[in-house]
Amino acid sequence: MPQTPPFSAMFDSSGYNRNLYQSAEDSCGGLYYHDNNLLSGSLEALIQHLVPNVDYYPDNQMRKIAPKILQLLTEWTETFPYDFRDERMMRNLKDLAHRIASGEEQTYRKNVQQMMQCLIRKLAALSQYEEVLAKISSTSTDRLTVLKTKPQSIQRDIITVCNDPYTLAQQLTHIELERLNYIGPEEFVQAFVQKDPLDNDKSCYSERKKTRNLEAYVEWFNRLSYLVATEICMPVKKKHRARMIEYFIDVARECFNIGNFNSLMAIISGMNMSPVSRLKKTWAKVKTAKFDILEHQMDPSSNFYNYRTALRGAAQRSLTAHSSREKIVIPFFSLLIKDIYFLNEGCANRLPNGHVNFEKFWELAKQVSEFMTWKQVECPFERDRKILQYLLTVPVFSEDALYLASYESEGPENHIEKDRWKSLRSSLLGRV
Repeated sequence: MPQTPPFSAMFDSSGYNRNLYQSAEDSCGGLYYHDNNLLSGSLEALIQHLVPNVDYYPDNQMRKIAPKILQLLTEWTETFPYDFRDERMMRNLKDLAHRIASGEEQTYRKNVQQMMQCLIRKLAALSQYEEVLAKISSTSTDRLTVLKTKPQSIQRDIITVCNDPYTLAQQLTHIELERLNYIGPEEFVQAFVQKDPLDNDKSCYSERKKTRNLEAYVEWFNRLSYLVATEICMPVKKKHRARMIEYFIDVARECFNIGNFNSLMAIISGMNMSPVSRLKKTWAKVKTAKFDILEHQMDPSSNFYNYRTALRGAAQRSLTAHSSREKIVIPFFSLLIKDIYFLNEGCANRLPNGHVNFEKFWELAKQVSEFMTWKQVECPFERDRKILQYLLTVPVFSEDALYLASYESEGPENHIEKDRWKSLRSSLLGRV
């Protein structure tokens, strides 16, 4: 994959480069290193590495080991807070925290209290966010029911709510960053890292998913695509449809300039849906030069080479940014998931000798860590509740409803389209 050519080049067709593991000088007690980086080792060697011996014997007194345990727990709760939605995990954490806080050091008690309060705040915020998502979904469903009982002519469109495409791009960025922020790194682990058959199956902790923020974010992408298609297909007049297309082209351009590639791709996907692309008379009235440039940037050929180049540019800009706006990097999320999936599937968790393949997990961690940096950026744009409410709750057409609206705007061109039009009219209009 273009992001990790050095890694992919290191492995042969079996996913294993034997040259890396034949140097005795890089071996240390069953653990193998390359340039001082741990590459592989058996679980037994890793455990042995942590066991006290003549050269390494940590003091067993609580006041000596408490700071290290507290540091471990603090980093764990900050990086993987959703792990502690499991009642047993939280119970064990509280037990350890109590033992540390029971010591003589006042500092430990204060730090333990801060750690627990921070974790509880994060979990409470997650629960509140999930409640908001459920409410948004319910409101959207209710409004779709109302839409089916009212003529299209009285429905508002996006331009009446926000006539400035730059403002809309900024509000889309608000939604993207908020939803990204609630995706935890453990969700990638749960989604893609399958249980190793060499591990003990009798684990005391199940692998139940504690959240579905990752799936909710993918659903947002689909909603935005269908929203764009709905807004374009709904107007009765051709000039209004053409204006709507040009409006979304400008929104997409601003998303690109901001570094919001996920909204950009969702908009392009919506405009490329068949019910929209078949509106030839409408497209004939549109100046498509700007749209052609955007499509070129997001061209899937050569494994999205153009997009990956633009993403690297945005990532570099973020590293040297002097303002919050320049720090924004919102990747095309479906492609990010695909990359992580194939990286996970393309290399085994274990090497042929049974060692844990640390090189693979370093690469997975590198991609997820980069994403974690991007998702923590605060949105610099002012929120507009009216626009956000519209984007999140306005009803969108199903694929069948989009086709019907498209045929009503520009009639069927062949027998197949005519038959589908008749079928859709009888099924969809018959329900109203």
